[in-house]
Amino acid sequence: MLKIFPLLVIIFFVSACTLPTEEPRIVQKKVHTTKKAEAPFEPKDDFYKIASPIQCVPYSREVSGFQIWGNAHTWWDQARGKYKDKFSTGNRPKVGSVYVLSDTSRLKYGHVSVVKRIIDRRTIEVAHTNWGGNRETRRVVYRSMPVVDVSDNNDWSKSRFWNYPSKSYGKVYSADGFIYRK
Repeated sequence: MLKIFPLLVIIFFVSACTLPTEEPRIVQKKVHTTKKAEAPFEPKDDFYKIASPIQCVPYSREVSGFQIWGNAHTWWDQARGKYKDKFSTGNRPKVGSVYVLSDTSRLKYGHVSVVKRIIDRRTIEVAHTNWGGNRETRRVVYRSMPVVDVSDNNDWSKSRFWNYPSKSYGKVYSADGFIYRK
């Protein structure tokens, strides 16, 4: 049994990192804003825990297929410079695009996630991992986490991610924008 255990751990880890390749359909709904920052729809608990954290960059690279390297906060400038022949950037979400959060004191290396579904002009769902304030929350892979745009100009420069335990949106994060495949 002891010889099989490491193999079982590896099989579990590899199988936990894969997602269906089917593109989710886009759903259009009216935005219902409330003072409590509740979701305009009922978020589903679409996540699973893994044995040890996976950084957001390799996970987003695997899910999106975007071959950009380096810390999350460097993806934006790389897509506009070194990889400008393969990618474009903008401030509107598209299914399959990568959403890049800026580096801040809370996000030292930034953060990247992949847009899985567009709910309305201010709400999307993303797939990402390594999100949270402790080792336990960073071991969760989210297949579809709601994110709401809270920027003044609806340009996705500021957003809030859904917090499943509190069933509300969390803190405001600054973002560079979205990276698209050309």
